Amino acid sequence: MAAGQPFLANAAQTPIQGGTLNVGLGSDTPTIDPSITGQSITALIDRNVVDSLVGQAEDNRFTPWLASSWEVNDKHTDYVFHLRKDVTFSDGTKLDAAAVKYNLDRILDPKTTSSYSKSLLGPIKTITTPDDYTVAIHYDTPFAPLLSGLSLPYLGIQSPTYLKKTQNTNNTVVGSGPFILKSFVKGSGSQLTRRADYNWGPGYATHQGPAYLSEINFKYLPESSVRLGALTSGQIQAIDAVPPVNAKSVKSNPALEVKTKENPGIVRVVYLNTSRGIFSDLKVRQAFLSATDPASAVKVAFFGTLKAANNVLGPQTQYYDPSVAKLLGYDLAKANTLLDEAGWTSKNADGVRTKDGKPLTVDFVYDPSTLETADVTLFQAIQFQVKKAGIDFKLDPVDSGGFTDRTNNNQYDAVSNYYVRAEPDILRTVFHSSYTPPKGADYSHVSSLDDKLIQAQGAPDAQRKQLYSEIQHQLISQAYVVPLYVPAYQLGITKQLHGVSWATNAKPNFYDAWLSH
Repeated sequence: MAAGQPFLANAAQTPIQGGTLNVGLGSDTPTIDPSITGQSITALIDRNVVDSLVGQAEDNRFTPWLASSWEVNDKHTDYVFHLRKDVTFSDGTKLDAAAVKYNLDRILDPKTTSSYSKSLLGPIKTITTPDDYTVAIHYDTPFAPLLSGLSLPYLGIQSPTYLKKTQNTNNTVVGSGPFILKSFVKGSGSQLTRRADYNWGPGYATHQGPAYLSEINFKYLPESSVRLGALTSGQIQAIDAVPPVNAKSVKSNPALEVKTKENPGIVRVVYLNTSRGIFSDLKVRQAFLSATDPASAVKVAFFGTLKAANNVLGPQTQYYDPSVAKLLGYDLAKANTLLDEAGWTSKNADGVRTKDGKPLTVDFVYDPSTLETADVTLFQAIQFQVKKAGIDFKLDPVDSGGFTDRTNNNQYDAVSNYYVRAEPDILRTVFHSSYTPPKGADYSHVSSLDDKLIQAQGAPDAQRKQLYSEIQHQLISQAYVVPLYVPAYQLGITKQLHGVSWATNAKPNFYDAWLSH
């Protein structure tokens, strides 16, 4: 498939107006406001509701969107955006420079819990509006990743009128996108309706004007068998997270297709909390890393549908360094030696190592609603593997509020997630000390990489590549994380669905999508 070209069942067919697309989702999100979360499900839904200043095509080129043009100086310290003059939000508010500035100021405001969105903006010094349709962003230090961040739904522009009058934005969002959010109910799903007067789609789209679909319904269906059954019976036309055990049968079904897009960014990892407890000891972290065998665990959990990770970054990420793989490898003997050296030489009746009478227990905290069933199977496989080294990997499921409380209060030994972004600056978002919870996602509490992460965000290409290579090697050599698998969006669709394309964050775009009868 060529970059930017949507996959079609029959490219010769003419798009049909109308129809309701029902999409089954395997995971949920606690909030629908893209500015205050890093949840990928929120980005998937809101991409249809909020527009971005710039677009980024599948081949990574930047295209006009709300900004018809822009200029960037050579040092990447000054960005000037010239806005379209015909854009309105769905509540009737007109898009102008003041609206954009209000959105960015809101994200940068410490009162707004927008750690991920804020990280995408970097160390902004000033935001000014030279005229009604011009926005100028200035940095004191170079910041090259801005355009990439601005293209994501997390920095999508919302109606300032709506934001000013709405105290709690967890369940609503008002944008200028091709669809209007009719409703969002946590634990149930979202309903979107087409905006009839939309006429300012991104430059990478295959058409302009209103979307083809009349409605999109995103339904939360956490049980994989229910999700798959709804697709095969025709109740819904698309599902995410095709159950790995059923992938072959879906592909062999003449009425269905499976489309896969490998994620760029941070792979699925286990973050080891270096600030407290057992993982403050480098040897224990290295032992845990050596005691895990992701290749076999991923094969058991995902039936060969996903690749085991050999780095903290996925291969589709800019400056991914394949040489990091040599630092990884399952080695139970090495794990046992390291634990002996760390003083964990005794074992209790359950075969768990002890030291000073305390068991070698890892408190692994996770929110099941944000995971697929196969992820839990994967964690159980890891639990079995590390037990051979005498490590008790305790699975500790909590709800979304409990997860936030535990991580914000540093009451965990390990957690897991992944982040999708083609720009390697994602490493700063996840491993810079200014983003330790509750300020962000530095769950490993890493501080040793700060200087390199800041230097890399504005360095020339060759130097950026070298710095990011060093960072990737250090993350593994210091065992700050355990890479598990390279996430991929597994979209199962009926062959009646056409025109879906991929965003650079490996999520499907539905603006050009349409349904045949």
